Amino acid sequence: MEENSIKNYDIESWQEVILIYRSALKQVETKMEILNDEFQHVHQYNPIEHIKSRIKTPDSIVRKLNRYGLEPTISNMVERVNDIAGIRLICSFTSDIYELAQIIAQQKDISVISVKDYIRYPKQSGYRSYHMIITIPVYLTEKTVNTRVEIQIRTVAMDFWASLEHKIKYKFEGTVPEDFREELLVCSKMVADLDSRMEVINEAIQELNREKEEEQQEFIVQK
Repeated sequence: MEENSIKNYDIESWQEVILIYRSALKQVETKMEILNDEFQHVHQYNPIEHIKSRIKTPDSIVRKLNRYGLEPTISNMVERVNDIAGIRLICSFTSDIYELAQIIAQQKDISVISVKDYIRYPKQSGYRSYHMIITIPVYLTEKTVNTRVEIQIRTVAMDFWASLEHKIKYKFEGTVPEDFREELLVCSKMVADLDSRMEVINEAIQELNREKEEEQQEFIVQK
């Protein structure tokens, strides 16, 4: 079976694009659900609170190509737009984000194309999230097509902030007044502080659990 990247695949219609990207999304989403189930089985803990997935609308893709100064052709769509297929993983703690990113990168059928860490290096707006562009093979009847998917990983608090920012941008058609921008930046710093504090609490709880398990093991040995 021949293997290609999606940009080399003969795509004749938007329906074919949808088929390939939806298939890629299904595979990534299933992988994440399995990993979450395994964490629950082994560690009695779910690092992923929610999984959201979407295919970019044609209008959104065309607007992006226009920003790049490119013609809205299907070939430009699949070659130049990395986030046609997107999946978002919502976690409880910042440490979960980096652990998941490492696990994803180690999957044998996934190749990481690029990483943008907006948690350690937030955008000027205050936006925080961890972005990965990966490729995953989509197995068709006659070809295997390596397909790009954007994975965003963020905490519940980061996701709440990003959702509010998106609504405000939409309300003001991308031109957000200065006072709103300043308030969003303040809230972003509060979100970062909240995540940091919650991380400390989580680490303290885990340490107590480890000490309890060690005490139980010592008790069993002594018996």
